[in-house]
Amino acid sequence: MINGYSRKIQERIRVAAEGSIFVNSDFADIADTETVRRNLNRLVQSGILRRILKGVYEKPEYSEMLKEYVATDPDAVAKALARSYHWTIAPCGNTALNLLGLSTQVTAVWSYISDGPYKTYEWNSMKLEFKHRTNKEITGLSYMTILVIQALKTLGKTNVTSRTVQMLKARLDDGDKATMLKEAAQSTDWVYNIIRQIAGEVQGK
Repeated sequence: MINGYSRKIQERIRVAAEGSIFVNSDFADIADTETVRRNLNRLVQSGILRRILKGVYEKPEYSEMLKEYVATDPDAVAKALARSYHWTIAPCGNTALNLLGLSTQVTAVWSYISDGPYKTYEWNSMKLEFKHRTNKEITGLSYMTILVIQALKTLGKTNVTSRTVQMLKARLDDGDKATMLKEAAQSTDWVYNIIRQIAGEVQGK
């Protein structure tokens, strides 16, 4: 007979979107870690979840059009690991460019800066890489602010064009722009100048 803990865990998974990623701590309000782990393992065995990494599970998404399960979203896995270990993370390098639509280059390594330790995780042909950075580069900044700063740093001052600025202007909503304008004030001068342009405070380059 299914117990109360199991029912609550299964209900939380049932109402989540397909493709959702779970870690043990996502159910900490329902049961202790060992109880959660046993329940999730049973759900893996029954095919409701699939294990991506140790302690990381996915509610798989099935594509009727492709007639197969959709590949796991690496960014969702990275965010789940950050939740589990209480890290603050943000995409960097080509990963930041990809997520902002500034690059279509497919990368097998998804890179993040983190206030946690340097770590790498691999599954199938995918690799996650967490690079340690000091807290001042991450803590207290919103996800979008860090993402844009990292993307600009990856491009470099001479490679940021008016088209880059226009693309980011279109991508970010007014709330993101206002927050970024406040939070990025301590950034490198050229980075903040670009951010002011994206936020509409400065016209042109």
